[in-house]
Amino acid sequence: MENTLGLLFFLFTLLFCIFSFLLFLSRMKPWCNCHTCRTYTTMSWTTHFTNLSDWYTHLLRNSATGTIHIHVLGNIVTSNPINVEYMLKTRFQNYPKGKPFSAILGDLLGHGIFNVDGSAWMFQRKMASLELGSVAVRTYALQIVTEEIRTRLLPLMVSSVACDQQDQDSVMDLQDILRRFSFDNICKFSFGVDPGCLQPSLPVSPFAAAFDTASKLSAERAMTSSPITWKIKRLLNIGSEKKLKQAIKIINNLAEELINKRRKIGFSTRKDLLSRFMSSVENDNKYLRDIIVSFLLAGRDTVAAALTGFFFLLSKNPSVEVLIREELDRILDNPVQECASFEQLQRMHYLTAAIYESMRLFPPVQFDSKFAQEDDVLPDGTFVPMGTRVTYHPYAMGRMERVWGSDCLKFKPERWLHDGVFVPEDPFKYPVFQAGVRICLGKELAVVEMKSLVATLIRQFDIRVVGSDTEPRFAPGLTATMRGGLSVRVYERSGRWNDP
Repeated sequence: MENTLGLLFFLFTLLFCIFSFLLFLSRMKPWCNCHTCRTYTTMSWTTHFTNLSDWYTHLLRNSATGTIHIHVLGNIVTSNPINVEYMLKTRFQNYPKGKPFSAILGDLLGHGIFNVDGSAWMFQRKMASLELGSVAVRTYALQIVTEEIRTRLLPLMVSSVACDQQDQDSVMDLQDILRRFSFDNICKFSFGVDPGCLQPSLPVSPFAAAFDTASKLSAERAMTSSPITWKIKRLLNIGSEKKLKQAIKIINNLAEELINKRRKIGFSTRKDLLSRFMSSVENDNKYLRDIIVSFLLAGRDTVAAALTGFFFLLSKNPSVEVLIREELDRILDNPVQECASFEQLQRMHYLTAAIYESMRLFPPVQFDSKFAQEDDVLPDGTFVPMGTRVTYHPYAMGRMERVWGSDCLKFKPERWLHDGVFVPEDPFKYPVFQAGVRICLGKELAVVEMKSLVATLIRQFDIRVVGSDTEPRFAPGLTATMRGGLSVRVYERSGRWNDP
């Protein structure tokens, strides 16, 4: 009798699982045979487009509403600023990160600020807001950036010039240098630790390497037509999920070591963000670990991605570089001054406009997704069923004529200036830093870091992208990373524009 009941229970459980799986598949519509879904699943878009983001831009440009539906992904994608404002402000409560998104990034980000909603998000945001908004923290951050520029970045660029003079074929991967620069800065600012990634030998940081791998593989989860694929691989510990698990183990071990060391030496008098959070969060290493990873993602990859896009565009637009240098010469009247002060950086309106303009065309985060908690209708008339993923696409928005005008593809900092003064655009038209309730708290710190680096390098060097006539190819990741890096040649100020 017991065996019979056991068998019946097993069969019932099996049938229930099969039914649930089929129900899930019916909602995902993996067999959708519309042209868009067929193009996505067969990857035939690669015939005409270099990047997936460019294909999305094409679809959105040809949509009457600026909104499309990728059925196989259960994903509504929009480039319509009115929809963006509706999602991020008007009906913010209906469009949280959501459990599907949290599951995709949960192994990497845990319960960090970028992967949670509700009270957990509110607590971390309140803490971060209090710290990042203070004058003391802003001053501390600029000191770290200035020191990294003077003691490491400038000597490295000078040595690259010397190498170029000896070997005309010598090139530098500027993207790698910028990632090392921003990783050193964010680690010192957030955790009080110097990984030394920009030392002359350009050492490999296990932490940085593991973080790169985990970021890339976590992003690839979101690209699968069904989460069942990566969940099965994770269950069996095979393929990309095995590599992800190994990378996260390295991150966890190093984070644990960092937190324990900080507890031993004390944190009450230290200035870094980890110490400030440790004063409020007692003996919860897992929570602190999630905070560490979140700040790494925010402060390292985004800044490096934005700067990489900036130098790519600058190399193709020499007239913009000339105008930036004219502004720098007016403001930095001391010819031997290496780095600008905070007050001087604030006066650099054209440089600010150029950086914002470069992020319009090459945003560090190309798209961001939310999940509808209940049925809804977007302002453009698009019906959103409960549980649907809804994505706004800053990369595509920056290339929309209906949003930015007929010259939307032109790198034109002047569009941000009114009588020579920088004036920001509507954040829902330019959601590079998100917008509404979740707008980026570190925006001003990031812009100051970028301006400080650009002002120093442009004043002393000509940085020329090798092969700038080709469009960049992006690798999968949570932020925009150029596949193969950004190869450049570095010259002392000489005015040469063409590769030798």
